[in-house]
Amino acid sequence: MSRDLRPPVDILHYEIVQEQASALGRMGRALEQTLTRLREFDAAHALSETPASLQPARRRLVAEAGQALWMFVVQREASGLRDSRHIMRTYNVPGEVQQCMGLVPVPLKPAST
Repeated sequence: MSRDLRPPVDILHYEIVQEQASALGRMGRALEQTLTRLREFDAAHALSETPASLQPARRRLVAEAGQALWMFVVQREASGLRDSRHIMRTYNVPGEVQQCMGLVPVPLKPAST
Protein backbone atom coordinates (compact mmCIF):
# COMPACT_ATOMS: atom_id res chain seq x y z
CA MET A 1 0.00 0.00 0.00
CA SER A 2 1.46 3.33 -1.08
CA ARG A 3 1.10 6.30 1.23
CA ASP A 4 0.84 9.82 -0.17
CA LEU A 5 3.38 11.96 1.68
CA ARG A 6 2.12 15.29 0.37
CA PRO A 7 0.60 17.68 2.88
CA PRO A 8 -3.21 17.41 3.08
CA VAL A 9 -3.61 20.96 1.77
CA ASP A 10 -1.76 19.99 -1.44
CA ILE A 11 -4.00 16.98 -1.90
CA LEU A 12 -7.08 19.14 -1.37
CA HIS A 13 -5.80 21.76 -3.83
CA TYR A 14 -5.26 19.03 -6.44
CA GLU A 15 -8.83 17.78 -5.96
CA ILE A 16 -10.23 21.30 -6.28
CA VAL A 17 -8.31 21.95 -9.50
CA GLN A 18 -9.57 18.64 -10.92
CA GLU A 19 -13.16 19.60 -10.13
CA GLN A 20 -12.70 23.06 -11.67
CA ALA A 21 -11.40 21.50 -14.87
CA SER A 22 -14.27 19.02 -14.93
CA ALA A 23 -16.83 21.77 -14.37
CA LEU A 24 -15.30 23.88 -17.15
CA GLY A 25 -15.59 20.91 -19.50
CA ARG A 26 -19.24 20.34 -18.58
CA MET A 27 -20.11 24.01 -19.00
CA GLY A 28 -18.29 24.19 -22.34
CA ARG A 29 -20.14 21.13 -23.65
CA ALA A 30 -23.46 22.56 -22.46
CA LEU A 31 -22.74 25.80 -24.33
CA GLU A 32 -21.80 23.87 -27.48
CA GLN A 33 -25.03 21.87 -27.30
CA THR A 34 -27.28 24.89 -26.88
CA LEU A 35 -25.53 26.77 -29.69
CA THR A 36 -25.86 23.71 -31.94
CA ARG A 37 -29.61 23.51 -31.26
CA LEU A 38 -29.97 27.22 -32.09
CA ARG A 39 -27.94 26.87 -35.31
CA GLU A 40 -29.94 23.81 -36.35
CA PHE A 41 -33.19 25.68 -35.74
CA ASP A 42 -31.93 28.64 -37.80
CA ALA A 43 -30.80 26.31 -40.58
CA ALA A 44 -34.18 24.60 -40.67
CA HIS A 45 -36.06 27.92 -40.62
CA ALA A 46 -34.35 30.70 -42.52
CA LEU A 47 -34.06 33.48 -39.92
CA SER A 48 -35.74 36.11 -42.08
CA GLU A 49 -38.59 33.72 -42.87
CA THR A 50 -39.25 32.31 -39.40
CA PRO A 51 -43.02 32.43 -38.93
CA ALA A 52 -44.40 34.26 -35.92
CA SER A 53 -45.61 30.94 -34.49
CA LEU A 54 -41.99 29.74 -34.21
CA GLN A 55 -40.54 32.94 -32.73
CA PRO A 56 -41.20 31.86 -29.09
CA ALA A 57 -39.34 28.60 -29.72
CA ARG A 58 -36.37 30.50 -31.16
CA ARG A 59 -36.39 33.00 -28.28
CA ARG A 60 -36.33 30.05 -25.87
CA LEU A 61 -33.29 28.59 -27.67
CA VAL A 62 -31.50 31.95 -27.54
CA ALA A 63 -32.31 32.26 -23.81
CA GLU A 64 -31.04 28.73 -23.15
CA ALA A 65 -27.82 29.50 -25.00
CA GLY A 66 -27.49 32.77 -23.06
CA GLN A 67 -27.90 30.89 -19.78
CA ALA A 68 -25.31 28.27 -20.81
CA LEU A 69 -22.92 31.05 -21.85
CA TRP A 70 -23.42 32.80 -18.51
CA MET A 71 -22.74 29.61 -16.56
CA PHE A 72 -19.56 28.97 -18.56
CA VAL A 73 -18.27 32.53 -18.20
CA VAL A 74 -18.93 32.53 -14.44
CA GLN A 75 -17.18 29.16 -14.02
CA ARG A 76 -14.16 30.42 -16.00
CA GLU A 77 -13.99 33.61 -13.96
CA ALA A 78 -14.19 31.62 -10.72
CA SER A 79 -11.20 29.67 -12.00
CA GLY A 80 -9.24 32.87 -12.64
CA LEU A 81 -9.85 33.09 -16.41
CA ARG A 82 -11.24 36.60 -16.70
CA ASP A 83 -11.18 37.34 -20.45
CA SER A 84 -14.32 35.95 -22.12
CA ARG A 85 -13.48 37.22 -25.62
CA HIS A 86 -11.76 33.89 -26.27
CA ILE A 87 -15.04 32.05 -25.60
CA MET A 88 -16.99 34.32 -27.94
CA ARG A 89 -14.52 33.72 -30.78
CA THR A 90 -13.89 30.01 -30.19
CA TYR A 91 -17.57 29.08 -29.86
CA ASN A 92 -18.70 31.69 -32.42
CA VAL A 93 -21.34 32.97 -30.00
CA PRO A 94 -23.94 35.13 -31.77
CA GLY A 95 -24.39 38.69 -30.52
CA GLU A 96 -27.99 38.09 -29.50
CA VAL A 97 -26.88 35.25 -27.24
CA GLN A 98 -24.18 37.46 -25.72
CA GLN A 99 -26.74 40.18 -25.09
CA CYS A 100 -29.08 37.90 -23.14
CA MET A 101 -26.27 36.26 -21.16
CA GLY A 102 -27.20 36.20 -17.50
CA LEU A 103 -30.75 37.47 -17.97
CA VAL A 104 -33.39 35.44 -16.21
CA PRO A 105 -36.75 35.69 -17.97
CA VAL A 106 -39.70 36.59 -15.80
CA PRO A 107 -42.45 33.98 -16.17
CA LEU A 108 -45.58 35.43 -17.63
CA LYS A 109 -48.68 35.27 -15.47
CA PRO A 110 -51.80 33.93 -17.15
CA ALA A 111 -54.30 36.59 -18.06
CA SER A 112 -56.96 36.91 -15.39
CA THR A 113 -60.55 36.77 -16.54
